[in-house]
Amino acid sequence: MAKTIQAIRGMNDSSPTDTPLWQWIENKVRQVLASYGYSEVRMPIVESTPLFARAIGEVTDVVSKEMYTFWDNDEQLTLRPEGTAGCVRAAVEHGWIYNNEQRLWYIGPMFRHERPQKGRYRQFHQAGVEIFGIANPEIDAELILLTARLWKELGIDQYVTLQLNSIGSLDARQNYRSALVDFLQNHLDLMSDEEKDRLEKNPLRILDTKNQALQDVLNNAPKLLDYLDDESREHFAQLCTLLDEMGIQYEINPKLVRGLDYYNKTVFEWVTTALGAQGTVCGGGRYDGLVEQLGGHATPSVGFAMGLERLVLLVQEVNKSIPVQSAVDIYLVFAGEGTTLAAFKIAEKLRSELPHLRIMTHCSGGKFQKQFKRADKVGARLAIVIGESEVQSNQVMVKDLLGNTDQQAVAVDELVAYLTQVFKE
Repeated sequence: MAKTIQAIRGMNDSSPTDTPLWQWIENKVRQVLASYGYSEVRMPIVESTPLFARAIGEVTDVVSKEMYTFWDNDEQLTLRPEGTAGCVRAAVEHGWIYNNEQRLWYIGPMFRHERPQKGRYRQFHQAGVEIFGIANPEIDAELILLTARLWKELGIDQYVTLQLNSIGSLDARQNYRSALVDFLQNHLDLMSDEEKDRLEKNPLRILDTKNQALQDVLNNAPKLLDYLDDESREHFAQLCTLLDEMGIQYEINPKLVRGLDYYNKTVFEWVTTALGAQGTVCGGGRYDGLVEQLGGHATPSVGFAMGLERLVLLVQEVNKSIPVQSAVDIYLVFAGEGTTLAAFKIAEKLRSELPHLRIMTHCSGGKFQKQFKRADKVGARLAIVIGESEVQSNQVMVKDLLGNTDQQAVAVDELVAYLTQVFKE
């Protein structure tokens, strides 16, 4: 026997029993985004490596350690580690945002070579939103209202908390960076080699360190909010006022900086403790300089991304009443001369007339008993039974596999009307 080949570590399969929940969550995401008037875009999974180095920042962990990068002839390519850079690249390349507002969203797989853990994998899936051409804090508020609505739709709103911060302008962060480095120079003894490297290259990333001793010290560190420029301070104040008026609860977290270099002004995360240690469900913020950085005209921008694996785990944990539909509504069983053609004709007619129903035709032969077992196994609600006598009388027997009603003979010409009534109930 040949040796079996297994999936790559951190890249997982979803079984037929898992995918209905994924589809339910993805459909909720699509419905909420559509209700706000956002439009879907689709970008390649593979992009030019310099795109991410320029957008994310070469000293970030994502670029320096986690990207899947390879050479294709003389061009260096990377499997996308996040969606914003590719969306900006597409918007600039095709002129979608030149003198124009855009509210865009996407969904799909991303790739990072990091240590796999529960809810975080090397191939993972994100839904993201990117808005271009609106500088006002009102659009920041709308993104937060949109995500709050989605949490209600998913039944997880009581298990997530909104954290907010403003990281100001580039100049404000440079001033703060100097003050933070001066403060941390007195606590080098608490730092790992990696943290010392961050202190030199990207000191703001130390603010979300998992080193508890260093976190305790950081409680007394200078606060980024104290170094904000006037414009950023006013922007943040207006955002908080609007969220207050809309009844959105939040916590201001002065250590929240997000992990990528392109953010400015508003940053936010929705976090949960329902899966154990606090984890991020959704995060985003403004990145007003990124479009220009990637070759476009200066364009105010804001967005967010949510990891679907963690969202699936959270919904499974806290929402036990998910109305996930069975894979099959109607299962056609048949045996005897002339029944195969009759079954296929009826199945195709039903698919044409009742396209919202899931209809499966038995194709592996055998007696009725075997076929009914298969119908039960796939979770069908009804079985349509066709034997030789049914073919001769131009009717079928409809059997309720859940045992709620008795088996009933229905004329083929009346079958669509009959099933329409059954599935209304």
